[in-house]
Parts: sequence; structure tokens; C-alpha cells
Amino acid sequence: MTDRKAQTVSGEQMEEQRLYMEQVRHLPDRPRTFHVVTYGCQMNAHDSEYMAGMLKEMGMEEAADREEADFVIFNTCCVRDNAERRALGNVNWLRQVQKKNPRLKIAVCGCMVQQPGMAEKILKQYRFIDLAFGTANLYRMPEMLYRALTEDHAVVEVDQKDVVPEDMPVQRLRQDAAYITIMYGCDNFCSYCVVPYVRGRERSRDMDAILREAEALQKGGVKEIMLLGQNVNSYGKGLEEGATFAKLLHRLDDMGIERIRFMTSHPKDLSDELIEAMGSCKHVLPQFHLPVQSGNDEILKQMNRHYDRAHYLDRLNKLRATVPGIGITTDIIVAFPGETEEQFQDTLSLVEQVEYDSAFTFVYSPRSGTRAAKMDCQIPPEVASERIQRLIALQEAHQRHAMERFLNTREEVLVEGLSRRSETAVSGKGRHGLSVTLEGSGEDVGQIIPVQITEIKNNTLIGQRLTDA
Repeated sequence: MTDRKAQTVSGEQMEEQRLYMEQVRHLPDRPRTFHVVTYGCQMNAHDSEYMAGMLKEMGMEEAADREEADFVIFNTCCVRDNAERRALGNVNWLRQVQKKNPRLKIAVCGCMVQQPGMAEKILKQYRFIDLAFGTANLYRMPEMLYRALTEDHAVVEVDQKDVVPEDMPVQRLRQDAAYITIMYGCDNFCSYCVVPYVRGRERSRDMDAILREAEALQKGGVKEIMLLGQNVNSYGKGLEEGATFAKLLHRLDDMGIERIRFMTSHPKDLSDELIEAMGSCKHVLPQFHLPVQSGNDEILKQMNRHYDRAHYLDRLNKLRATVPGIGITTDIIVAFPGETEEQFQDTLSLVEQVEYDSAFTFVYSPRSGTRAAKMDCQIPPEVASERIQRLIALQEAHQRHAMERFLNTREEVLVEGLSRRSETAVSGKGRHGLSVTLEGSGEDVGQIIPVQITEIKNNTLIGQRLTDA
């Protein structure tokens, strides 16, 4: 990045954007409905909540389907090549909808657009797009939309500044659970990852600002918050001395919020202080997402992960000793450039040793601008496919064994919605992060219900409602 100093978006800057919201609201030909299509991680989902909040302030209503909307935003991801192809494919499909609805405005934003030269490339190839902006420009969407509606050309804004936005309008996806971003960007520069280039360098939000947001959510009835950051373990960089993620957890725990989750954590920054906080904070849920990526030390070195297998297992074992029964999940990349069969076997043996509750497994995908994309010995697709199938089969076998520890135990489930498989059942997340299905109705959504785990079906626990609570 060209500018290492993070800039906090001032109240004056946000007030300027609110004036643009008001101006858009009074435009005679403004869109009346919107729909946001989101790709990628929880950070992207939360960004979409901010966009929806701003569009609501501009007088628009959310359409249930993009075909019914006057303004469609594609909030893109570029971590995986497949996400890029899906996004651009859907943008092109929407061109046909635009022919039927000439009022339709289309925007593309997010990580994919933040890549150098990508916004210009997209607008050149998809000339019907009205607006393209990067991750650092999100808070300025009202101004950009106003220009797109009043000027006879597409609007492109892709800044390279590292900003920390505050006080943006937000429309939460749920009333019972909410995201809170505690930090932006990443300083790790893993050799396969584009995040530092499209999300910027690490910058942490002021702790008091986070606590105020959490308190407002708590007063609004939110039962669970998820703290978001590319590497929450390194929270505190650039803040007053002594600000750490563990201290933030203790402060939030003292507020009495019922359930606190977070992701994602980097193994190299998993401190003893944070592990202690996991054990002592009663509202921090016993769940930890700890991406390992590979079980082989040489591959980890080539990935620029800054830890080895022994360090990873040491941190994980200390977590399990401090928080008995903790749910451990991970990310694993298969077929990293140069990975041999023997090195892949090290990953398989790690999965056998750890027995993760679940694992997100990916075939390595070259991303332009990363060091790994230039490495020799890219793995043939047929080899990569065969390896990931073996990994998935092994993980599924060990996952069931890991889930068996919950049989005949009590679990508290925050109900998220009706089950897709039964009209008389609901589903949600237990304290350990696993999905739980139980008998219920729409009245249970948003409630925390105690259950007895009676069965395992595929990747889901089945619970029977307890009546003693």
C-alpha cells in the first residue's frame, strides 16, 4: 500500500455523506428498490449490511429478488477464482434484465474491484455497469451513487488509503445476532492471499467505539455478537499501549452480552493471554476457528505462515486444556504449488490427529499479484481434485467422531430459522458452533433454547427440547 497511516473517517465526513443521502432521496428518477448480492466472507456480509443501511436512508426499500430491484449491487470476493467468475457471470446475466427494465442501475464493489486495474477492466468489458468502487470507498457510496444518477457516465472510485469508518448506517441481517468489525486489513502477506492488497494493512478500531456499538446492540435485543477481522488475534496495533484482543474480550464479557464469537484467528498470534481469556470469560463461546492451511512445515514456510506444525499443535492443545470440549474448526488448502504426495500426507495425518469439528477445504487457486501465483510446480488439476476428495473423506469420518462427544449432553441453541427439511423443526447454532436441529416453530426464532443432544445426522446435531429451564 502507498499510504501506511490509517485514516479514521470523521464525523464531518460522514455528515457530508448524509447530505448526499438526502439529495439522492429527493431525486425524481432515483431507484425505489435495491438488492445486494454478497459473495465471500463475513466481512463482506457485514459490508453489505452497511450498504443496505445507507440505501434505506436514501428512501429505498429492499427487494426480495434482484430481478425486482431498480438498483442491484454485487459485493464481490476475490479470495477464490470461482467467486470472481460467479460474480461476473451474474453481472452479465443482469444485462438481460436491464433491457426489460431501463431504470435498473448496476454496481460492482468489494475486494475484486479493489485489485489494481480491475475496476477499469470491468467497466470496459461490461459497459452497462453504472458504478464500481473498492473496499476503501464503501462509506462514500451515497456520494458516488448521487453522481451516477446525475452524471451521464459510469462512476469509478478505488482509493488505496487505509480507512477506519465509523457511524455508518447499517441494516442488520438479523435482530438476535450481529457482526461487529473490530479491525480492518491484514499485515501477514501469506503467499497465496490477496487480502492485504484489497483490504489494506491492519488497522484496529478504537476499543471504546467497539464497546459503544456492542452496548447499543445489547440494548436493542441482540443476544450474540460476532467480532470480525482478518486476524483478530493481532487487534490493538496502532492503539494505546496495552490494547489487546484478550482485553477487548474481557471488556465485552463484563458487559454481560449473552454470547460472544469471533473470527478469524492466526495461529502465530494466538497468545497465552488470549487462551486465558477463552477460559475465564463466561460469555465467550467455547469455539475457535484456527486455520492451519497445511500440515507440512515446508509448505507452511512457502505459504509464509510464520509457524510450524509443532507450534500449531501446541496452541491447539493449550486451548483444549484450558477450555475442555472446545469446538475447533479450520481452513485447509490442498495442492499448493510444489506440494508432494508426502507433504500432502502430513496434512492428512494432522487432520487425523486433531479431529476438527469441521474444516473448510479448498484447492489452491492462483491469485494475480501474489507470490504463490509465480511459483513453479503448479499442481495439475486432476491431482488436486484427487487429493481434496481424499481430504474431504477423511475429515468427514473424523468429524462424526468429534461430534459424538456431544451425544447425551446439554446444549444451548440460538435458533436462526425454520429448518429447510421440515415444517415442524427449527435450526440454529449451539455454543460450540455446530448446527443443531430441534422441533419448533417460527416463534422460536431468535430465542436461546436448551436441548439434549440425541442424534447426529450428517453434519448436524439433533436436539430434544428440555423443559427444566
